[in-house]
Amino acid sequence: MEWVETTAETIELAKNLALDQLGVAEDDAEFEVVEEPKQGLFGRTRGEARVRARVRPNSVRIKNDRRDKSAKRGPRKEGDAKGPRREKSTTPRPKREAAPRTPRPDMPPVDPATVSAAATTFLEGMLTAAGLTGSVSVQQSGEDIDINVSGTDVSVFVGTKGATLMAVQDLTRVVSQRRLGDHDTHLRVDIASYREKRREALSRFALKVANDVLASGQPRVLEPMNSADRKIVHDTLVDFAGIATRSQGQDPHRRVVVAIADDQPEEA
Repeated sequence: MEWVETTAETIELAKNLALDQLGVAEDDAEFEVVEEPKQGLFGRTRGEARVRARVRPNSVRIKNDRRDKSAKRGPRKEGDAKGPRREKSTTPRPKREAAPRTPRPDMPPVDPATVSAAATTFLEGMLTAAGLTGSVSVQQSGEDIDINVSGTDVSVFVGTKGATLMAVQDLTRVVSQRRLGDHDTHLRVDIASYREKRREALSRFALKVANDVLASGQPRVLEPMNSADRKIVHDTLVDFAGIATRSQGQDPHRRVVVAIADDQPEEA
């Protein structure tokens, strides 16, 4: 998997943007911090954080063929005719060094169509197991795979603020990408077009907040959001005249701050 490079006001936000591009969870990615923001006057930061990221390659450990020969022989019985017992040595034995890990040879890339088919089969099975009637549609463009689940009552798999949807997406990636050894495709799952509806609603909300901030001159700290929702707010207001946004706090309580461009609050 090739590296992607992102920039943001903080390293954490740059990492979140990279994860969104890669389409994987943080545990499945590795990062390199190319540049950190510099500390300026009055606690403000100058410059941007620059991060490189890629999907973490799989590796396997060579198994050591160690056999406990004494366990095979079993304990020696009293009166054994094999000679006198040896006294136990009190000198500690040197520890054996573990065999070095060697990376798994690079595997050939997996056809995105194969990944799409595996993901579709899993999601159709999920609907059947839940007793729901629905369909699974796929839009594929190169290595980008977007899957939408639609039908009656399928929104039960969305959950509060998309929490269940994110869990379904993670499971789908496990049974398709990881099981097949795929590290190149970007797989996203949507249910009942929730993501698009969420994007539209958040964009409208962000614009309203920006106008309120301009009118009052007071910054607004929004409720905690996941990285995908924070990105929608940042992208919506990136060209909004007189307004700047930043994220503060740590996940899962990380929030977006909307403020006048020259009067942003300090990051918590």
